[in-house]
Amino acid sequence: MPDLPADPPIGIEVAIVSGLSGAGRSTAAKCLEDLGWFVVDNLPPELIATMVKLGAKSHGSVTRIAVVVDVRSRAFTEDLAAVVRDLDSRGYRPRVLYLEASDAVLIRRYEANRREHPLQRGGRLTDGLAAERALLGPLREVAEVIVDTSDLSVHDLRALVEKQFTTAPRRTTLTVVSFGYKYGLPLDADLVIDMRFLPNPFWIPELREHTGLDADVSDYVLTQEGASDFLARYVEMFDLISGGYLREGKKYLTLAVGCTGGKHRSVATAEELGRRLTSGDLAVKVVHRDLGRE
Repeated sequence: MPDLPADPPIGIEVAIVSGLSGAGRSTAAKCLEDLGWFVVDNLPPELIATMVKLGAKSHGSVTRIAVVVDVRSRAFTEDLAAVVRDLDSRGYRPRVLYLEASDAVLIRRYEANRREHPLQRGGRLTDGLAAERALLGPLREVAEVIVDTSDLSVHDLRALVEKQFTTAPRRTTLTVVSFGYKYGLPLDADLVIDMRFLPNPFWIPELREHTGLDADVSDYVLTQEGASDFLARYVEMFDLISGGYLREGKKYLTLAVGCTGGKHRSVATAEELGRRLTSGDLAVKVVHRDLGRE
């Protein structure tokens, strides 16, 4: 086993994700990755210490390492137990997340995916599940977090992992992007607003060459009849929508705001929405896709 620093670097966190096949390890791993963990899947237990050593030498670029280990790895129980004990003795205090589910649920999941259990070896699926439970028994006893996913949706599992492995509040990243309809809709748009119901500053000679980033154009657009009411009501509606997206685990949301050329009305509106929608639950950035194309 490779030598590790005698004193673990401040801020280095180690998590080991394991448990029964079909219980949700991939979902948990993806969630940790979204939380900023450096995730390695199906790493042989004897290489975990090496991975932690590399993280410790990364000078802060890697501070959270999560390793997904399952029964596909040879010498699973003995090697993993030794690694966990060694890391713990050196002060790294690895957190073991163990996922499980009832046999009935696991069988239903396997049958839906038409997969063979890794320990089935030509026998019955129930034989593979029984062998895996026996093999993982010692690991389950030392796990810090044990999660039964039998009655959990994917979103429920993600929320639980987030709660266990981060102290920061869950936030959705909102990108407000202005665009011009004549250049096409943004392909990644989740929601679209059409601002062509407002008068076009293009037909005002003194505003034509300016953009929605300029105060005179912004004032013109936002003071038009209906603009203020529309923005106020849309923000109220968006609060409901974004709350639902957050509960469903959606991390990234794109709100596209369009006008004819993406220069005046959409730009001014996108900037205003960016200011109004910034909150504790949203990380907002504003992008102007077609500004400067004319």
